[in-house]
Amino acid sequence: SLLTRTTTILSRAVHFMTADDYTHVSIAFNKNLQPLYSSSRKNGRTLFPAGPCKESFKRGYLKEHIDIPCAVYKLQVTPKVYDRAKREVKKVMKNADNYHFNIIGLLLCRLNIAYNRKKNYFCSQFVSEVLKRSKALNLPKESSLMRPSDYMELPELVLCFRGRLKDFILNVNRQTIDIKNA
Repeated sequence: SLLTRTTTILSRAVHFMTADDYTHVSIAFNKNLQPLYSSSRKNGRTLFPAGPCKESFKRGYLKEHIDIPCAVYKLQVTPKVYDRAKREVKKVMKNADNYHFNIIGLLLCRLNIAYNRKKNYFCSQFVSEVLKRSKALNLPKESSLMRPSDYMELPELVLCFRGRLKDFILNVNRQTIDIKNA
C-alpha cells in the first residue's frame, strides 16, 4: 500500500480536519507500485469525476506532484489471497464507470458513522474492501470507517519506506529498495 498526502483541496481539507500524516491510500501488487489502484480523481486535474482508477508515477497527478510525503507498506499473503485481491481489483476496474466516489461516506467517516453505498468508495474504503473480500486480513473496523492513517496501525503491515514520493521512485528505479524482501 502507498500512503500519501497530496496538495489537492480535498486532501488539504481532510488533513485540516484530521491532522493525519496521510490522506490517501492506494494498493498495488508489485514492488515498484505500478500500477496503483484506488478510488480517486479519474482525470488527475479535477475533483470529479472520481471513483476507481489507476494511478501512475508516469502520468497524472503523481507525476506532477512527486515532492509529497508518502509511506509504503507491504502485506505478506499467500498466493491464493494475492490472486483473490487482484481479481477483486480487476472486477471493479473492469466496471469502473459503474462506480462512484463516496463523498458522503468520506465526510461521515470523520464522524465515525459507517456509511456504505453500493458501488461507491473513497480511497481507504476501496482498499479496505479489497483486503476484506480477498481475506487478506481482518480489519479493526468497518471498511467505511477506515482512514488512510489506520493502515499505519495494522500490525500485519510492514513499513518499507517513509519519505518523499520522489525519493521512493528514485530508490525503486535504482533498486535500492526491495519491498518484496524488506
